Amino acid sequence: MATFTLPKNSKISRNGQTHEAADGAGETKKFKVYRYDPDSGENPRYDTFEVDTESCGPMVLDALIKMKSEQDSTLTFRRSCREGICGSCSMNINGKNGLACTTAIEDCKGDVRITPLPHMDVVKDLVPDFTHFYAQYASIKPWLQTLTPEPSGKERLQSPEDREKLDGLYECILCACCSTSCPSYWWNSDKFLGPAILLQAYRWLADSRDEMTGERLDELEDPFRLYRCHTIMNCANVCPKGLSPAKAIAEIKKMTAERHI
Repeated sequence: MATFTLPKNSKISRNGQTHEAADGAGETKKFKVYRYDPDSGENPRYDTFEVDTESCGPMVLDALIKMKSEQDSTLTFRRSCREGICGSCSMNINGKNGLACTTAIEDCKGDVRITPLPHMDVVKDLVPDFTHFYAQYASIKPWLQTLTPEPSGKERLQSPEDREKLDGLYECILCACCSTSCPSYWWNSDKFLGPAILLQAYRWLADSRDEMTGERLDELEDPFRLYRCHTIMNCANVCPKGLSPAKAIAEIKKMTAERHI
């Protein structure tokens, strides 16, 4: 699995800080955490944190919260739900993208290396800049689009069979683990939408209530926006919700091809 992209003209400093566990700690585990503050003008570095796992929750996010609360209050990362629902705490843990709140410490062998999501600009420490990612999401118009008038006093109904077609799509939490594990997205993120956004695009293409299928496919049919996917399958391997963006992308390609038959 590839590593994150460093800021230009920078390097990882070997002079990181070490934060030792408190006296009397039981079983400890070392976490090597990426640190970078653009306002300081200093190079990125790894800090080492010794965490008493006997007085810590079971997940990597619990360890990060303990580090911030007890050892270094300047440590910066995103978190919210702590239940694998919001996607806020996505990061790279021991070389694999995932959610810190659903990654168990006991499943991490040896010292644990934590870095931001790969190949994204870093705002600070473990916080990547999602500006471009969210702009790509907005570009697919991720809402129900219709032409016919709304049924009077009723919702737009959907059969159970049509509703089942959305399973494996609507569960996406936009954590970006899949897109930032995709080499095609690393190389062409300015033009290729990436696995997460294309899965979201197919979620609306597969929705029987949406009436803008042709227009949506027109927007996607491009050598880069859609066809930079080479089915490497990193996206499916890292998705914390067990989804398959590659399958969704294949379905979009199939729909596009069928239009020209």
